[in-house]
Amino acid sequence: MQEILAAIQAGASGAEIGALPIPESYRAATVRKDEVGMFEGIPSGDKDPNKSIHVEEVATPELAPDEAYVAVMASAINFNTVWTSIFEPLPTFMFLERLGKESSWGARHNLPYHVVGSDGSGVVLKVGSAVRNWKPGDKVTIHCNHVDDQDPSAHDDSMQAANQRIWGFETNFGGLADLTVVKANQLMPKPAHLTWEEAACNALCNSTSYRMLVSKNGAAMKQGDSVLIWGATGGLGGYAVQYVLNGGGIPVGVVSSADKVDLLHELGCDAVIDRKAAGYQFWKDEHTQDEGEWRRLGKDIRGLIGEDPGIVFEHPGRQTMGASVFVCARGGTVVTCAATSGYMIEYDNRHLWMKLKSIKSSHFANYREAWDANRLIANGMIQPILSKVFPLEQVGEATLTVHKNLHEGKMGVLCLAPSEGLGIDNPEFREKVGEDKITLFRRHA
Repeated sequence: MQEILAAIQAGASGAEIGALPIPESYRAATVRKDEVGMFEGIPSGDKDPNKSIHVEEVATPELAPDEAYVAVMASAINFNTVWTSIFEPLPTFMFLERLGKESSWGARHNLPYHVVGSDGSGVVLKVGSAVRNWKPGDKVTIHCNHVDDQDPSAHDDSMQAANQRIWGFETNFGGLADLTVVKANQLMPKPAHLTWEEAACNALCNSTSYRMLVSKNGAAMKQGDSVLIWGATGGLGGYAVQYVLNGGGIPVGVVSSADKVDLLHELGCDAVIDRKAAGYQFWKDEHTQDEGEWRRLGKDIRGLIGEDPGIVFEHPGRQTMGASVFVCARGGTVVTCAATSGYMIEYDNRHLWMKLKSIKSSHFANYREAWDANRLIANGMIQPILSKVFPLEQVGEATLTVHKNLHEGKMGVLCLAPSEGLGIDNPEFREKVGEDKITLFRRHA
């Protein structure tokens, strides 16, 4: 891999990179099948990814005809990596076993270790015989939608595919490594004005937010729509706020500290609720929610923007769903993609059906949505929300930071890249976009 890194840093041609041998093994962050019981009896919040994630050499898998080898310069942490590392809600090895039964190529994934990670930026090293649109030397970002496009269910909207999976979570050979194997339809052009780590942090959360808010498969937000955004400085919310502003909407960001309020104001979001300062207690106890607190939140929102939000960007799950359904405007939409505070949801259905509200589910994005979201990054219209960068050797600590919710934006991880700040190919455009805008979350970290 060091020979490959040297060639990339020297600006080698695609032909020169394509002529380099693919190493027999590479460095990767893994969890191990024989350790899935290591946290038994320990509360979720006390489980430490530093103990379960290992950085070690793994064998390079064979390349399928529709795949590419990519040298991963940088990656990022997502909540699915947290879940993988603490083996909740179930160990991911069952996903790899299921994939292993589908085909001979799928069998490669069923291993006693799982290479994790669902984001990445890097350089294409080699492509399979069926790959047409990519070649060695191409600088790319990687989205995580892993589908078999020979299955008819994968067409129209590939997120509806019967065999749709998330790369690095439900498949092996993920992005927290020096090398990865991905399907050609996971590749997108790297934004030329961004560093490797800035480019690596976007695909999963940016694409997810795009589908939830902008796409016809989500809320199909239009100009003037008011949108309540939970966790508005987090990995999803930081992009959601930008999409609402970029699309002529009115964002109401919910955060949990005064520092986060300041960050949102600098991002351009005027209406902000500090839920910690407000002291909302949506649950009286673990079985009973407090409708009075829902009403107080709704009143606070109307005090900021003069109306109920027509769209609620919902991802905390159990902790907030009851409030989300209540405060959403008559005929509005609660669009949900996750449940980081718990997936057994409760809400008062009277407030849903009697006011004709909708709950719409959303999960990552199809290739077109991911491509369009990446294009907006490349055009400088949406900014990366990278706040901190770790070396691959500290990936366990980076994952713990997300697990404990001690972060803003995204946690980046340097893989093959030896240091931060590399990979910028268009400094002129970077200057035009604005260094302060691109690094906003870094400055507030």
